[in-house]
Amino acid sequence: MTPARPVVLSATTPQGLPITLRPLRRGDRREFLDLRARNAAWLGRWDPSVPPGGVPRRDIRRNFGAYARALAAEARAGRGLSLAIVVDEALVGLVSANNIVEGALRSASIGYWVGEEVAGRWIAPTAVAGLADHLMDPKGRALHRIQIEIIPENEPSLAVVRKLGLRDEGVRRAYLHIGGRWRDHRSFAVVTEEIGPGGLTARLSHP
Repeated sequence: MTPARPVVLSATTPQGLPITLRPLRRGDRREFLDLRARNAAWLGRWDPSVPPGGVPRRDIRRNFGAYARALAAEARAGRGLSLAIVVDEALVGLVSANNIVEGALRSASIGYWVGEEVAGRWIAPTAVAGLADHLMDPKGRALHRIQIEIIPENEPSLAVVRKLGLRDEGVRRAYLHIGGRWRDHRSFAVVTEEIGPGGLTARLSHP
């Protein structure tokens, strides 16, 4: 497994708004927790939950430093890459590549969230495109496939994959435990053969 080195990415939305993707820092604690608290109703219904018999999730509020260290460890091990989404020096969300697999598969699953106050401004799709292009860069991780799983009722997330033009691969039955129960998800994907010059970012050039 190739380690994912600490990385800072820059991108620009189709409307010209610059965004930065960078590792989460211990000093982000207050801003991160405030953002999540303000958007509890907006984000909470899509948050993963623990199925019966599962290991309890880390209490981020009580030990944010351990959470940031765990994300950094995942990146060093090459298993994941989570980056804070920053606009005008304000933390507005998070984009993550999880379950990075190399070998014959060379794939990753991407997840993302942004605060409701910036939703609809093309920030989330720009962040997803920036991270995906970084991971699929032949000079970088050279992944072959990126996939995104979304609860069918999650319209804001469905808008993101529509803007990116990802291929709908159908429904995965009881795929993830969300909100206290197993939920179906629609799976969307793209492989390198489907991406032209400029990567996924180029697909955002005509909003």
